[in-house]
Amino acid sequence: MTEILLVPGGASLGDWRAIYCGAVPRLDPASAPHIATSAAAVGRILARGEPVYGINTGFGKLASVRIADADLATLQRNIVLSHAAGVGDPSPIPVVRLMLALKLASLAQGASGVRPETVALLEAMLAQGLIPVVPAQGSVGASGDLAPLAHMAATMIGVGEIFVGGERLPAADALRRAGLTPLELAAKEGLALLNGTQFSAANALAALFESELLFQSALVTGALSTEAAKGSDTPFDPRIHALRRHRGQIEVAAALRELMAGSPIRASHLEDDARVQDPYCLRCQPQVMGAVLDLLRQAGATLAIEANAVSDNPLIFPGAGPFGDEALSGGNFHAEPVAFAADMIALAICEIGSISERRIAMLVDPALSGLPAFLTPKPGLNSGFMIPQVTAAALVSENKQSAYPASVDSIPTSANQEDHVSMAAHGARRLHAMATNAIAVVAIEWLAAAQGIDFHAPLQSSPALERAHRLLRETVPALADDRHFHPDIEAANRLVRSGALIEVTGAPLPGVA
Repeated sequence: MTEILLVPGGASLGDWRAIYCGAVPRLDPASAPHIATSAAAVGRILARGEPVYGINTGFGKLASVRIADADLATLQRNIVLSHAAGVGDPSPIPVVRLMLALKLASLAQGASGVRPETVALLEAMLAQGLIPVVPAQGSVGASGDLAPLAHMAATMIGVGEIFVGGERLPAADALRRAGLTPLELAAKEGLALLNGTQFSAANALAALFESELLFQSALVTGALSTEAAKGSDTPFDPRIHALRRHRGQIEVAAALRELMAGSPIRASHLEDDARVQDPYCLRCQPQVMGAVLDLLRQAGATLAIEANAVSDNPLIFPGAGPFGDEALSGGNFHAEPVAFAADMIALAICEIGSISERRIAMLVDPALSGLPAFLTPKPGLNSGFMIPQVTAAALVSENKQSAYPASVDSIPTSANQEDHVSMAAHGARRLHAMATNAIAVVAIEWLAAAQGIDFHAPLQSSPALERAHRLLRETVPALADDRHFHPDIEAANRLVRSGALIEVTGAPLPGVA
């Protein structure tokens, strides 16, 4: 496995993407003194005998209950077990891996008061592929992602289940097989592991990475559809976009020009375009997809900051106050920034699918595309692409319903002590299904656009788009008479998800980072 040096507080989006894709994070050794200093500060704070939230008090509404020194270890174990109350299907393993790495980077900054051995266990679990089984539902995104992170923490004390090597094992067994010893939590450690935004942030980052693949794939299929409909590249002229000044719009127009450069199909109708102007789904690609790119980049900037943040509570500041060490209670666990970023990603995903579906609808309509009805040589006897367009429409409508902002919702919890929450976990978790839907729409567009290109033979498209066309045709032959359509869609879907459609063009496509 590829290893990556994880610098707490200094990791890039590229680092997090690599971890999401399977790279093993190795903690920067320079973090060790900060971890040890923070843990020692907790000991000194306890020795003062003062009540400090989460260290020697109850939690949430029970913060006024003082806990005896003899019960501090039990207090931390109890919070983990009681808060491991999630429901639903297990979260995807790549998302949980990313969550662990985010928590590792947060704790290693020396503001959480955990011991070096606690950080070391997290790092060892990542190194050996021990991924906790974390139910996907149960967090409201404030007071941290308590339930999901409790399921993670429970495995560290030998409770719950762990995925390892394709098996789902009791946590104690998985740790033992790996030669690891379950933790006995010290003061503050249970709360430090539970408190934070790492579950929400991991899901949002995963969606950001999937959305970039979706975005770039849709640029290619959008250009291919323009060619299939004998659309114009005039709307992509750089002078138009320079006057509007939006960076994303300028870059998308440049990418579309690059994809279509040298196309004999385009050259064939430069002087005799039947349409004065193309439909918006072709003509306004730079404006729509450019705005999508800008929005994804804004979400990415927020998530890059959050991924490097310390978001538990209370935070430990060794030797900082007038009395030396301080434990300060605040609200860094509130995931509002993640919720807003997730809502932005949802809007972007929705719009990519929406304009892609409109291009499919345009291609199957002979009045708009100039191609045979439903892209079949024998319309009537054959239905051609009639129902794939319906499927795309269904997926787009499903995404529209899912795109309602999660961040505008709130519900009081913990006897009204935690009276405003972000809903970041739900907002981020829904994005995977939305991206899956939109990728399927783009796959259908690829099939339809390639079919349209076939009708222009022997004319060909640009070198970049011909490579995309040939890649599909190596797996999916042109549609002459109706056949079982589902395998064609699945084949195109797999190719899009693999990134092959982007890679084969060789075009420099704009990205999020």
